[in-house]
Amino acid sequence: MTDINRQDIEKQLTSEIALIVRQSADAIEPDTPLRTLGIDSMGFVEVLVFVEKQYGLKLIETGMTREDFETIRSLAECIRRELMANNG
Repeated sequence: MTDINRQDIEKQLTSEIALIVRQSADAIEPDTPLRTLGIDSMGFVEVLVFVEKQYGLKLIETGMTREDFETIRSLAECIRRELMANNG
């Protein structure tokens, strides 16, 4: 999984978040704040569970910051960094 890039992660996150907020994935921009999309505390938990299952990461244990969870793009970059750190 070390060859996965941020854009691939963004696409997967966008699809999952679209399901959570009941929107079309095409209507979601990766730089839109997650709270603006309608992700509440339960939605954040759903995203964390998805990331754990999809990538084998426990983001809650990585020391991620609030900024890492601002947008799909920032979250995708955090996931990419963690995957690289775990595999490199």
